[in-house]
Order: sequence, then C-alpha cells, then structure tokens
Amino acid sequence: MTIHRRQLLRLSAACAALPAASRLAFADNYPTRPVRILIATSAGGSTDIAARVIGQWLTERLGQSFVVENRPGGGNNIGTEAAVRAPADGYTLLMANTVNAINATLYDNLGYSFVTDMAPVAILMRTALLMQVHPSVPAKTAAQFIDYAKANPGKINMGSGGNGATGHVSGELFKMMAGVKMVHVPYRGESLALTDLIAGQVQVVFTTIGSSIQYIRAGQLRALAVTTTTRSDALPEVPPLADAVPGYEASGWNGMCAPRGTPVEIIDKLNREINAGLTDPKIKARFEDLGSPPVTGTPAEFGKIIAEDTEKWAKVIRFSGAKPN
Repeated sequence: MTIHRRQLLRLSAACAALPAASRLAFADNYPTRPVRILIATSAGGSTDIAARVIGQWLTERLGQSFVVENRPGGGNNIGTEAAVRAPADGYTLLMANTVNAINATLYDNLGYSFVTDMAPVAILMRTALLMQVHPSVPAKTAAQFIDYAKANPGKINMGSGGNGATGHVSGELFKMMAGVKMVHVPYRGESLALTDLIAGQVQVVFTTIGSSIQYIRAGQLRALAVTTTTRSDALPEVPPLADAVPGYEASGWNGMCAPRGTPVEIIDKLNREINAGLTDPKIKARFEDLGSPPVTGTPAEFGKIIAEDTEKWAKVIRFSGAKPN
C-alpha cells in the first residue's frame, strides 16, 4: 500500500494531537479522587483558614473532597518539602505563604528550591501588616517614631513572631530603609509578641491586621502605619508607612502551589476554579474579615510575585544577619 505525502502529513498531525487530546481529557475528568492540600503551618492561622475556605469551594465545584492536612514544623519547611516530594499529578497541593520566599535565604541548606521545585497555581490574597506600638511610646506617627528611634538607638525592642517571620523581615526592612537601630526580640508566634507588646515588654511589633485589629480598636495598642502602599479598608485612618519612608512596601501573601511537573491543564483548571471562588461574595467577605481582600491572577502572575519576593527578602535577610530560631 502506498501512502501519499499529503496522507502522511495528515496522519502525523493526528498522531501529534493525541497526547494533547489525552491531557485535555485527563484534565476534564480531574479530580477522580480526593485531593490533599498541605499546609506547613498549624491550624487557625490565616494560611490555614484560606486553605479551608477555598478547599470547601473546590470540593463543591469539582465533586471530590479537597482535604486540608496540616504539616507544621521546621519553620514551614516540613510541610513544604512533603509537597515538593509528592507525585506531580494534581492530587497533592500546597497552600504556600510569604515565609516560603523568605526561607530560600534564611536557611543555608534546604533540601529543595521553592522557586524551581513548586509550580504556582493561584494567588489567593495579599495581606497588609501593621506597624504598632505600646501606648507609652511617645510617637503618634511613623515619622515621629523614626525621630524617637534615632534619638534612642538600640533602646527600642521590636518583637516578632520569630526569626524569618513576615513581621520580622518587615521590621528589618523598616530598620534598613529608615536607618534606625532596634533590638529584635523573637517569639514563638505572633500572638506571644502581641501579648508582650500589650504588657509593654517590647515597644513595637509588625503583625498582620487580622491578629491585632481588636487591640487597636480597644485602645490597647496604637497603629502608626500599614506596610502596603495604600490604606487598608479595615483601618482606613492608618496611613501607609511609605508616607514616612518613601519606597517602603511589605505584605504577606497566600497562594496555591503544586509540585513542579503537574500537568499545565490541571493547573489551569484549578486556577480558573479558585479565581471563580475568590469573586464569590461569601468567600470575599470571609477573606476581608481576615484583613486580606482576595486577589485573583494567572499562574504566571503568581510566579512573578514569588520570584520578586524571594529576591527582595534575600537582601533584607542578608542585611539583618537573621538566622533560623
């Protein structure tokens, strides 16, 4: 039998299309069994809450359970490495956060590279932090605080949720850009740092809005600035720190990632469904209650945020000389 050139070309094109068609069919049927969402933090924090909210949405939309599994420990590294080592089949996901970008420099010998070993799926939210002080501090604005800190070098204690925590590096970025000297006092969690701030044991702390807004509203703490370049809807009267320190910006983020090599069709499907959830009024309101309005975007846009934050916080970690707890 003779196969003419035109027939051969058609046959070759049809064969080439088979893998793509197979992948699309695989993505259309995904998921066919429960999906794990690993979280490298303990239950109850913003990362955990975001994962559970969006996991419930995905369960309802895709007809399979998206089960949240907390794997805390090792400064976010235990849960993250478990996700890195998981099969790249879409059935293990990671709810990542800013600490993953910070850890790339904070730890000298990680067994993985977050930027290259994990694939971005979708960003869920960006979180402003608050620069807040004990009421005894004689500063009503960030500019006044800078003057006070320069007049008292090394005499102001800055609490944080631990070495390499988002609040810690946000404070170190402030020290670097404002040219002030403060003593860093790390705690094992934001709540402990806030407890000692309220007691006056430390004078300033950078924390997420959701964790401290109740104390601000009760007058137990004084908010000087938000760390984002725009004001927060949760505390619209508090100005951006950039008003006093031009160019300053710091924020936390939470987003879904998958092991590198996960089929792009599955990543795109998850991205579409997550973005749809983030526009749902109930989910939007839930995130806003955390002081973190939802953010939508493509996998590539989320990947750019991860890469830029990894580079940004590397400079701050090196400046501060921070080491893991």
